[in-house]
Amino acid sequence: MFPILLDLRGKLVCVIGGGAVGSRKARAAVDAGAGVRVVDPRPDLSLPNQVIHILELYRTEHLEGAALVFACATSEVNAQVVVDAHLRGVWVNAATSPDAGDFTLPAVVRRGALTLAVSTEGASPALARRIREKLEAEYDEVFAEWVRILADVRAEVLATVADESRRRALLDSFADWSWLARLRAEGADVVRNAMRAGW
Repeated sequence: MFPILLDLRGKLVCVIGGGAVGSRKARAAVDAGAGVRVVDPRPDLSLPNQVIHILELYRTEHLEGAALVFACATSEVNAQVVVDAHLRGVWVNAATSPDAGDFTLPAVVRRGALTLAVSTEGASPALARRIREKLEAEYDEVFAEWVRILADVRAEVLATVADESRRRALLDSFADWSWLARLRAEGADVVRNAMRAGW
């Protein structure tokens, strides 16, 4: 497996089957900025408002325009979705048969722009979940603030520090754990100003 983060903003994600698994995939795709089409004949699904819900049984045409597909229906339907997606050259994930698709999804922890992903490549989803839970406890919301500060300071360093080796040294020093401890103790404004004073 090759780990990758996809930018789905402005892309269409098609989810076939809107049950518990499909609705989770639809929410994740919406959160990633994708347009989402869910194909499921049941009218009473729990889907985000942004989702286009097609109240029909699956047909190949439902994949039209999709950049990514999640097959979350029955095994039989999912197998057909995989075939149809491959014929269209579209990446597909099959909930009932992960090996048949093109990708699997890791267990994920998000803290702002920080994304931590854990995968056992399907060997033990339970272990991946437990590692994710451990990471959730260790990497709290303060990391999101630290990443925001680092992004701001990085832009300023790149714009104002001409020497490349000095830029690299500064940016590396700002990623030191001591800054996280200082952020927890003194707050974002103090940390941002102290970083700026370093060059």
